[in-house]
Amino acid sequence: MLKKHLLTFAATAAVLALTACGGQAAATPEETAAATSVTVEDNNGSQTINLPLTSVVATDNRTFETLSDWGVKLTAGAVALMPKTSAYKSDTSIIDLGSHREPNLEAVVAAVPQLIVNGQRFAQFHDDFAKLAPNATVLELDPREGEALDAELKRPTTVLGEVFGKQAEAKKLNDDLDAAIARAKKAYTKDSTVMALITSGGNINYAAPGNGRSLGPVFDILGLTPALEVKDASTDHQGDDISVEAIADSNPDWIIAMDRDAATGADDPTYVAGKELLTKSDALKNVTASKEGNVIFMPNDSYTNEGIQTYTEFFNAIADAFEGK
Repeated sequence: MLKKHLLTFAATAAVLALTACGGQAAATPEETAAATSVTVEDNNGSQTINLPLTSVVATDNRTFETLSDWGVKLTAGAVALMPKTSAYKSDTSIIDLGSHREPNLEAVVAAVPQLIVNGQRFAQFHDDFAKLAPNATVLELDPREGEALDAELKRPTTVLGEVFGKQAEAKKLNDDLDAAIARAKKAYTKDSTVMALITSGGNINYAAPGNGRSLGPVFDILGLTPALEVKDASTDHQGDDISVEAIADSNPDWIIAMDRDAATGADDPTYVAGKELLTKSDALKNVTASKEGNVIFMPNDSYTNEGIQTYTEFFNAIADAFEGK
């Protein structure tokens, strides 16, 4: 009998010792799921978001595809700015906050949001949202100036993964981007020159390496050799006005391009596709990139998307083209 009591005492002591070493017993799945908040870092510092989330608002174009793919229900959003490729675009239950040019910010009040994923074209309205929805956390994850774009695409993905409990999905998105970049870098030949162009309104404009809208950072990420560098180039969404003759004189081996109007005006009868503009330009027809079919366009919805999926698709297209040569 004494031996039995000693064994029972030893077993109990062992359990107590293990509990003491760990500080506390491991939380059960039910306890873990019952978290009442999550704290993350955004562009404005530490943000604590109350859980569970029952009303989410999104205005940052770069996040729409991710949130939609993760099944996040939006109460309100910048529907006017959403690409037609987004399932949110046709969801009539979402309160439309309009566009940055014609915003309907007051409509956010009816959404009674806990979380507003704000940014990009709506970044200027941060303080307005904070006043109109004082109980909501306004989360801003725009790419920060001076930081590498690929890292800045992965950062918000990771943060949103923490917020919505989609850590594994966020990691896959980040890993896919890294893999696409690695493929393109490996296939690129350094002595091949590259030109970045934006087509808009029937015009062919120049996007500066490093700082040109959408395409500029691609040069830094992949280590591309620019065919042409222009002083005081801008970050304008339409690119810089430069003559096609100057582009032709630089004779790029490759052209990477964004058709801005493909996302916003493809239904316009006057719309001319970017590919058509480049292939039908007399000044560009003898450029190496044109002659050899070395012209790579971003996805058609890039101008209204620009999220991590957009760039992953684009880098894979670049890799495909480079590998094909």
